[in-house]
Amino acid sequence: MDIVFSDERLERECNNRRLLVKRYGKKRADRIQRRIDNLRNAKILEDMRNVPGRCHELGYNRAGQLSLDLDHPYRLIFEPANDPIPKKPDGGLNWKQVSVVRILGIEDTHE
Repeated sequence: MDIVFSDERLERECNNRRLLVKRYGKKRADRIQRRIDNLRNAKILEDMRNVPGRCHELGYNRAGQLSLDLDHPYRLIFEPANDPIPKKPDGGLNWKQVSVVRILGIEDTHE
């Protein structure tokens, strides 16, 4: 899948191991890098259902965003970036047609 980032700082951190470790520590940096690699290696979002760990859609005020588990309670937050966003007839996200995602951040979504 293609990956874009919500801002230049996040892109720079996620593509620079030293910066990632400095900001998040080695353990979390390793998991962030693994998750970004998982996304890059997937052809479509549907492929992420077969990767260990949880990838799921968020709801409420985060509707339209997805979450990948890192270390509890942190998550890699992203959204589909296809234009237009692929939808199923019922209006839900069509995971089989999402081929571009935008990384939004690394955060605790339970706060």
